[in-house]
Amino acid sequence: MAAKFGAVWAIDIGNNSLKALHLSAESGVVEVIGFDNIQHGKILTGSGVGAAERDELIALSFRRFVSQNDLGKDDIVVSVPSQNSFARFVNLPPVEPKRIPEIVRFEAVQQIPFDINDVQWDWQLMTETDSPETRVGIFAIKNEVVSSALEHFSRENVQVGYVQMAPMALYNYVLYDRSDLVSAAGDKQGQAIVVLNIGAENTDLVVCTRSTVWQRCILIGGNAFTRAIADTFKLNFEKAEKLKRTAPMSKYARQIFQAMKPVFTDLASEIQRSLGFYNSSNPNTKLSKIIALGGGTKLRGLLKYLQQSVQIPIERPDSFKRLAISSDVSAAKFHESVCDFGVVYGLALQGLGLARIESNLLPRTIARSMAWAGKARYFTAAACVLLLVSVLSFARTFFDSKLYSAKADIRQKNSDLIDDARQAISNDKAEKSKGSGYEAIIEKEFEPFKYRDVIPLLHQTLISALPNEENNPEQAEFYKAFAAGDVEAVLEICRDRKERKQIFVTHMSVYFVEDVNTAQFGDVDSMMERRGRAGGYGGYPEEYTAEEYASVYERYTEEELIAMGVIRDAAEEEEVKENSGFVVTIAGYSPYKNIGELMDPPGVGGDESEWGFVTRLEHLDDVNSPFMLYKKTEVEHFKLDTDPVSWDPKTRQNPAVERILQALEREGSSERREVNMRRETFVLRDPMTKEVVSKVAERDEDGKVKTDRAGNIVYKVNDYWFVLNAKFIWEDAPKRPRASTTLWR
Repeated sequence: MAAKFGAVWAIDIGNNSLKALHLSAESGVVEVIGFDNIQHGKILTGSGVGAAERDELIALSFRRFVSQNDLGKDDIVVSVPSQNSFARFVNLPPVEPKRIPEIVRFEAVQQIPFDINDVQWDWQLMTETDSPETRVGIFAIKNEVVSSALEHFSRENVQVGYVQMAPMALYNYVLYDRSDLVSAAGDKQGQAIVVLNIGAENTDLVVCTRSTVWQRCILIGGNAFTRAIADTFKLNFEKAEKLKRTAPMSKYARQIFQAMKPVFTDLASEIQRSLGFYNSSNPNTKLSKIIALGGGTKLRGLLKYLQQSVQIPIERPDSFKRLAISSDVSAAKFHESVCDFGVVYGLALQGLGLARIESNLLPRTIARSMAWAGKARYFTAAACVLLLVSVLSFARTFFDSKLYSAKADIRQKNSDLIDDARQAISNDKAEKSKGSGYEAIIEKEFEPFKYRDVIPLLHQTLISALPNEENNPEQAEFYKAFAAGDVEAVLEICRDRKERKQIFVTHMSVYFVEDVNTAQFGDVDSMMERRGRAGGYGGYPEEYTAEEYASVYERYTEEELIAMGVIRDAAEEEEVKENSGFVVTIAGYSPYKNIGELMDPPGVGGDESEWGFVTRLEHLDDVNSPFMLYKKTEVEHFKLDTDPVSWDPKTRQNPAVERILQALEREGSSERREVNMRRETFVLRDPMTKEVVSKVAERDEDGKVKTDRAGNIVYKVNDYWFVLNAKFIWEDAPKRPRASTTLWR
């Protein structure tokens, strides 16, 4: 894999021309800094062109390319045609990572349809980050194909760094440049784009998804149309090629296109058959579009005919979406050849380290010789440096010997200073050892503050489980507007108050208990009041003073104190420690239409997007919280009461509900409203939006209170209050001293 910087030349020698692209990558921007498109003297697969003439034509084109462009020391990436190539993606059995190369070689021997010694092959892991399977791609091509392709470069003394199959280069181009494939794949893994590269002799069909690629070489290209014209009009190949290119302007255009029609039909049939086979093997994949590349796409009417035949939109790009063009390059000339540069674009991306598939089919012997040749200059430089260092070392040794003899007095003075320093260090350690007793005293004084952050952490944990941007992302904009105090935005984003997933907490009480199993629910004030009545100093029984209670330990043994219940044994202490925690009361109100669904919706399982406030508290252990909800299914340990917000005096008899209503009256606004001649009530409003939150009597158009057939007043329910009593285990609770009173039990 190349580094993601520098520059690279990508070269594709086709049957019609030599295409080359010079790209650089700086600061994350891929830029065209040079290109070339050199037409061969003849079409290499034309009639009468033999092997020797073919090699000579390629040599002339390549020599011209080298003379026109400065290759410098940039990496060279070349392509090999898809004929006689092989690409297969297989899932490996579960094995240790170090055994993957061994398993891949076994699979390569089984999968590659040629003798493994007759091919150049490579493999690459293609596993997605969230996939449990180990998937690899195996790529191979015959030795003679690679050798033939590299021969022209070796003649001009040009070193090649990478060899890649043309279909894989096309896949790298699509995956990097086409954001529509990436964005679609992010939502639906079944999206795919088809690349159709119509060359002179063959057509490469490549189906690209975000994680896989499938290829097929169709043995029909631009020359097939030329031969059809030559056979129909009894012309030689060169004249037929010229007639094909000028067909739209010819007065015999109709006859020319009629001669080519069978080839149109054959090509469309082969494409349909190939895509049909792919769809049958991948039924969940949808082919969204076809990108047409290559010189064959310039044939008038071809793409329109293919689109009508395969019923898939076909696009012939006129630019590359993520490729910048240097100011030194003619953008107009570059865009004229965009359709010919799909392969070299993908090759260059691999050379820059930006490609998905990075397999390299360069023969290993050539790769090793290139590596050693590149290191030769380093070996020479190292030898020169070693020689220089040796000479300098001898000179330095002689100089240091003379200097050492001349500085004997200075060394003696330094020795005396070192002795003095050692004595000072020894004295310093002795003084510091005297301070250990003070450190113990200081540490003991700070011991009460060790757990001062626990209560704030519990508050933070409870508040983080309430509905917010992270827990309910579908109403994120609403929460932002509410936090900013933007009343107009709040009402605009969510006009219906009953659709707002909000919980307003008016008060919360938290107190620590050594045993949550025996602790009772109740308001923290009343609990502290009961504790105050239970005894005198430090919570001891009223019949003992602190001094009297301490004297008990002097009159009895430890076993007798345990039997009397004054202190606990070790097993009981451990049990109490495991059940230490907090009793929590949370009260407030919510405008949501179904407060039960907002608090604790049933049957949501592991779907976090459907969890409520209580559901998230049940899963605190998933986020490594030191707190854990205790026995939610038992009413003595977990209780949730809800009812519509109402000023009804009966409702206000509940102290927790009374606090909720007082908070609304204090922070919001209220107004006295007559219900009938005998009754009046307060209407409570939201502190921010001033919307009605309490249950109010409905009125008709004349302002009269509505009643049902039995004469009962019809009420409109708005917000709901809730009071949640719960217990939480504190897993990191400290262990109390064993000499504790029975009151703490």
